[in-house]
Amino acid sequence: MMLTRHHGGFIILLSFAVALLLSIMPLPDALRPYRPDWVGLVLIFWCLALPDRVGVISGWLVGLLLDALTGTLLGQHALSLCVIAYLCSRLHQQIRVFPLWQQALSVLIFLLIHQLLVLWINSITGRPGPGPSYWLPSLIGALLWPLLYSLLDGLRRGFAVR
Repeated sequence: MMLTRHHGGFIILLSFAVALLLSIMPLPDALRPYRPDWVGLVLIFWCLALPDRVGVISGWLVGLLLDALTGTLLGQHALSLCVIAYLCSRLHQQIRVFPLWQQALSVLIFLLIHQLLVLWINSITGRPGPGPSYWLPSLIGALLWPLLYSLLDGLRRGFAVR
């Protein structure tokens, strides 16, 4: 058995920290519905790029942090990000060979699943249903995917994260 040393754990943590900061950054009321799911996008990228390092446990931990930072029901985002991390880790070999526009469609589906699970949990707890603008972050996240993928992949290659 050969032991390999992993590099770039700091870059992974830093990307999640930036995503969490972007998720809680104050925005004007008019722009709030257009905020993409930064944490979900970063989790999807790392689960596709390094499924042996970032997976379900990472999704659960970052989801708990997101729940604590946003003041939502503890475990709500943790559960949905775990599901997303599992699906991405399970399907990473198929999705990585897609061109970026097809990857963006897969990302759209993952982000919609994430939002459906959060909506389901909110409906169980008796919170009122959202309006049609609730689905915009998934669409905007899918549109931003090629740019975010290029940025994070450049960081991954530049810092030799493996």
